[in-house]
Amino acid sequence: MGATGDGQGRPARSVRGLLEPALLAVTATALLSGGIAWAAGSRGVADACWAAGTVLAVVPAVAWVLAAVRKGRAGVDLIAVLALAGTLAVGEYLAGALIALMLATGRALDAAAERRASHDLRALLEHAPRSARRRTGREVAVIPLADVVVGDVLVVGPGDVVPVDGTVLTGTAELDESVLTGESAQVERGTGEPVRSGVVNAGGVFELRATATAQDSTYAEIVRLAQHAGAERAPTVRLAERYAAWFLPLSLGLAALAWLLSGSAVRAVAVLVVATPCPLLLAAPVAVVSGLSRAARRGVIVRDGGALERLGRARTLVIDKTGTLTVGRPHVLAVAAAPARSPSEVLRLAASLDQVSAHVLAEAIVREARARGLALSMPADATEEPGRGPAGTVDGLRVGVGKSGVPQEALPDWAHAVDNRAVLDGAAIAWLTVDDALAGAVLLQDPLRHDAPRTVRRLRSAGLTRLLMLTGDRAEPAREVGAVLGLDDVRAGQLPADKVAAVQEERARAVTVMVGDGVNDAPALAAADVGVAMGARGSTATSEAADIVLTTDRVDRLADAMEIAVRARRIAVQSAAGGMAMSLLAMIAALLGWLPPAVGALLQEGIDVAVILNALRALLPARGTRTALEPDAEDLIHRFAAEHDDLRDSLDAIREAAGLLSAQDAPGSLAAVRHVDHLLTTRLLPHEYAEEHKLYPALNKQLGGPETTETMSRAHTEIARLSRRITTHLRMADETGTLKPEQLDDLRACLYGLHSVLRLHFSQEEESYFSLAP
Repeated sequence: MGATGDGQGRPARSVRGLLEPALLAVTATALLSGGIAWAAGSRGVADACWAAGTVLAVVPAVAWVLAAVRKGRAGVDLIAVLALAGTLAVGEYLAGALIALMLATGRALDAAAERRASHDLRALLEHAPRSARRRTGREVAVIPLADVVVGDVLVVGPGDVVPVDGTVLTGTAELDESVLTGESAQVERGTGEPVRSGVVNAGGVFELRATATAQDSTYAEIVRLAQHAGAERAPTVRLAERYAAWFLPLSLGLAALAWLLSGSAVRAVAVLVVATPCPLLLAAPVAVVSGLSRAARRGVIVRDGGALERLGRARTLVIDKTGTLTVGRPHVLAVAAAPARSPSEVLRLAASLDQVSAHVLAEAIVREARARGLALSMPADATEEPGRGPAGTVDGLRVGVGKSGVPQEALPDWAHAVDNRAVLDGAAIAWLTVDDALAGAVLLQDPLRHDAPRTVRRLRSAGLTRLLMLTGDRAEPAREVGAVLGLDDVRAGQLPADKVAAVQEERARAVTVMVGDGVNDAPALAAADVGVAMGARGSTATSEAADIVLTTDRVDRLADAMEIAVRARRIAVQSAAGGMAMSLLAMIAALLGWLPPAVGALLQEGIDVAVILNALRALLPARGTRTALEPDAEDLIHRFAAEHDDLRDSLDAIREAAGLLSAQDAPGSLAAVRHVDHLLTTRLLPHEYAEEHKLYPALNKQLGGPETTETMSRAHTEIARLSRRITTHLRMADETGTLKPEQLDDLRACLYGLHSVLRLHFSQEEESYFSLAP
């Protein structure tokens, strides 16, 4: 492939978009017209047509070579120019016309593989505010953003984007910082605490004292970072150019040797004709375009062929957490209840009150309660204080959801256990108070995507050797995700500038891919060798700063893209290397005088056909690729995935019953175990039985045999064994009316063991099977 114009502006790309198809049409017409004239016996007309096609190809080819030389590269087009000029000089016009058509075809294919979208940051600029409300005394006036000076008092209303960096002047500011950090959770800033520009006011009106002008604020710095990172990214040497580094001097040397040994310029031209780098000009673009087409069918839009080539050589992956490896919105992890209350009651009361709240955690709590089929009541006298959460009356009870308001040292034992679990699991806590007393808690967490673990394994299999996660989140949840996925490094609390620095550091070691979905990721995506945006829910700015966009909200499409890129590049290399080997043999034959230029050009076209046919294999799935799920298997996966969601409360009940047994005199422990036994009998065991006899046979048929689900079947056996053991304990308790002390240790072990096995089993099924279906 010749000079591609990577550094050209839009007008140059537009001219190229018109020139190359026109050149292909003209050279094809010239070759065909000459062929018709030759068949009609008009040899002079045929030569004139072929010569015209050759001349028309020489002019742009010389321009391409000069453009490459100006950039410090001598592209493979130089051989084509010399061959074209040589055929004109020695009168081998048919050979020239054939080379012209080959050159035009290669350029057209290369252009098709290089439709690169603009990397402008329009969405970043559109998000930025252009005015601010400044309060002077009792008057509030709207002023241009550029007029804000340090010390101004600004009024920020609900839903407003904070215009400049500042500190909260009065009250509490509840902010959505996802634009800067990528994290879905909202944060609170009290009086005197700093607030960065670009974040969104998710609460009530608050006042801000400006500590920087718009130009010196955080959001403006993000825009500059993205622009600078994109400008600093060095162009990557393409596949054809790397091969040209040795093929070009070899070809010229053999042509010179042929002339020297034979004294015939025709023989030297014959060497150049068969040396014309068809495999490089055709094989790589065809394989890459085929890879682009296959990627598009998998919901992966690759901006240009260069991005696909770089992805195929990547060895390091830098990935954001929230919305990429995780779902991107909080889900209920567990519900804890105070003694004498049940988790279902706690969740119902919390969700009933949270119906009137717009908080992201409240939305998750309401969604979970409705998924569990709980009947919610409409609250009365509901109020919501920023930073504290909603309060109101539900079914005659005074209920509050949010911060506990109880000092750490005054928390009851069960609440201490909740607090400890939140730290261990990296979860947020929404405390429930009833009549001003702690009654329960809801733990919330941004869960890992079901397809994330399998995606990480596939990425490593595709050739990535280092996986690094960057996140603006806290260290605890970040480390939890990193441990589950087996990542090589995890860095928490990362700002956009930190992410750019990390990407540049990794780029110094190896070809680096950056994956993200938020505006805060745009600078890092622009700085990476290959930027990948989760475009289904990601920001427009992120998509525009990326080389690859995943159009579906599935991170496993990244693994698809990596595998397609690696295979397309491997096929391109095979085709180019094989084609050049055949060309080298033809060059030796031409050097010895066995191939005249016209015959050499026809032979080169035969090599082209072989190379193209091999390169087109990139359109096909790789051998051993898993076929798409049949409709009945997909329906079963959706059914059992939904049942997993419905059974989360059963897992909570098992854990709670085990906890109650830790205190032998805990009231309700026997009743809790009976409740667990009822859940096992009526819900969990029927679910596992149906999986064993309906889902697994369908998957075995789809995935190639029963060995694919054998270990999961063994888990079903263990779940049934522990369930029978719990039932046996209850029968023993029925004989005496209570649980005997000697039963407690084994029963508690059964409950905790069952909870652990079920959690692991659910996770394995969701990762290995449920992630197969869209």
